[in-house]
Amino acid sequence: LRLAYVPYMADGASPFFERAMRRYRAVGIEQFYVLEPDHRPSRAELATLLSSDVIYLAGGNTYTFLHHLRRSGLLEPLQKFARRGGVLAGLSAGAILMTPTIGLAGVPRYDADENEIGLRGSRELKALGLVNFEFSPHDTHDPRRKRELLAYSSQIKRPVFSVEDGGGLVVEGDRLGLSGRV
Repeated sequence: LRLAYVPYMADGASPFFERAMRRYRAVGIEQFYVLEPDHRPSRAELATLLSSDVIYLAGGNTYTFLHHLRRSGLLEPLQKFARRGGVLAGLSAGAILMTPTIGLAGVPRYDADENEIGLRGSRELKALGLVNFEFSPHDTHDPRRKRELLAYSSQIKRPVFSVEDGGGLVVEGDRLGLSGRV
């Protein structure tokens, strides 16, 4: 099995990639490939990415990640990969990117990703749109966080799932599985 690892940007990604390799070798992944989204991939790089058994979108700054995926032309190929049944996995920012919008990257305000890129408005915050809910990683059950998530969720028409570290969601077709505290 081959896993394609996509960091949010090339700079500083190496230690996280090495940790991912250790983690996923233990469950049978034999080959690893890194595609840095900071540049437009060649046809060969894109073919290698899309022929992988699993594409793993790593964590990091969600705004920067979306910006790089959009500029490199990877959003549409990733959407097509997932919609045709490919396994697309995400950690933190990578998971937020699978939702309709990355709006939750700014919630709660005291622990928000820094929007250095300056993405604004629904069009610029539009993500992969592979699911009909929004995702908030790193839940700590802090009352301030809960208030901000509730305020955000009251402004949208989609469910919001908030997940503690170590937990997650698995979407397979129209089925949703929960793991850990969600």
